[in-house]
Amino acid sequence: MAMTHGSFVWYELMTTDTAAAERFYTSVIGWSAKDAGMPGMNYTLLSAGDAQIAGLMAQPEEVRASGAPPAWLGYILVDDVDGCASEIATKGGKVHRQPDDIPGVGRFAVVADPHGAIFCLFKGRGEPPADRPAPGTPGTPGWHELMAGDGEQAFAFYSDIFGWTKADAMDMGPMGIYQIFAIDGVPAGGIMTKPEQVPVPNWGYYFNVEAIDAAIERVNAGGGQIINGPMEVPGGSWIVQGFDPQGGYFCLVAPKR
Repeated sequence: MAMTHGSFVWYELMTTDTAAAERFYTSVIGWSAKDAGMPGMNYTLLSAGDAQIAGLMAQPEEVRASGAPPAWLGYILVDDVDGCASEIATKGGKVHRQPDDIPGVGRFAVVADPHGAIFCLFKGRGEPPADRPAPGTPGTPGWHELMAGDGEQAFAFYSDIFGWTKADAMDMGPMGIYQIFAIDGVPAGGIMTKPEQVPVPNWGYYFNVEAIDAAIERVNAGGGQIINGPMEVPGGSWIVQGFDPQGGYFCLVAPKR
């Protein structure tokens, strides 16, 4: 997928125990890990082969003090971070962290949609990496899923801000409509109104693994918890959702059991 306005380009885990989280995710997903060498902070880069996929850092003190659990954040590429953050605020969203620079990397902001689901905006310096792993490569992102306050309203919001378009929609019966969205014409994720048992609207990110049953064994061995699945989804892939040992919500997808 081309890295254009509206594309997910980075994933970041803020957690309470970075060393334990690194052990868990490198085992479960197969990432390699190395320190980013950022002055003044510890930030771990997680890679699939030569491709950097995600980052890992300690929760900022103010986030931990608020009682927020460890969580994955998705970064969405935009042409203008400041302008997009302002637009989100005027359309009912919230800016949790005003646009700021990451020295030598780019500019970002932490924002939320009108129902409170948090994500990040990002614009990098220089050109993005030319070579991206093929879709489905273990360790790469495979799907993005929003449990929204209101699925229809959420799709309208993200479509307006990022230009996402509707792909297939699945009728989930009492659970409502699962609307698949496309980025540059390529299906990239789904949006649905959250079930009552999901406490707050949130984004979930599915990372590719080779086989779901083996990944479940690694999750259990590493002290994580599977809360849903394994479940086969349309197209033949298998998914699970769970919590890591620190309580961070994560998802996995694989082409086989």
